[in-house]
Amino acid sequence: MKFQVAQAVEILEHTPLVLKSLLGNLSNDWTENINNSEDWGPFDVVGHYIHGEETDWIPRAEIILRQSENITFEPFDRFAQIEKSKNKTLGELLDDFAELRKKNLETLESWNLTDKQLQLKGIHPELGLVNLEKLLSTWVVHDLTHIRQIVTFLAKKYGENVGVWKEYLSILK
Repeated sequence: MKFQVAQAVEILEHTPLVLKSLLGNLSNDWTENINNSEDWGPFDVVGHYIHGEETDWIPRAEIILRQSENITFEPFDRFAQIEKSKNKTLGELLDDFAELRKKNLETLESWNLTDKQLQLKGIHPELGLVNLEKLLSTWVVHDLTHIRQIVTFLAKKYGENVGVWKEYLSILK
């Protein structure tokens, strides 16, 4: 599928709605991460989405679009949400994420990006030269990856309870 901003926005604008619908009214039994601190639960993932909205996607796109002397992105702290989300509820994080995403999509759409602009390049501190199209495509796939991560986390809560059906449930493998 060829990248198009409008199609990317179709996914990006729905992510906060999907998360709010899936997680908004769940009990802590579903959302707490008590078994494995290295496996992110919903709280961690939503905090990570927020940090990305603040420091990754749009800020990096702006670096690319400016095309100044320095087109190198700031390194992204993939664990910053742990400290930044302290003392917040999952509901607060979901609301914060929805607000930030709305603002960022308004910014993205206001640019009216051309095919030429989508080929402009920036430098990722670990991956090297990337273009705007790849950055924005990654934003979409990143959203979907973490939705899968959350759904898998939730499914595993009943993983041991399904008994013999486990062999038919690929999400538990």
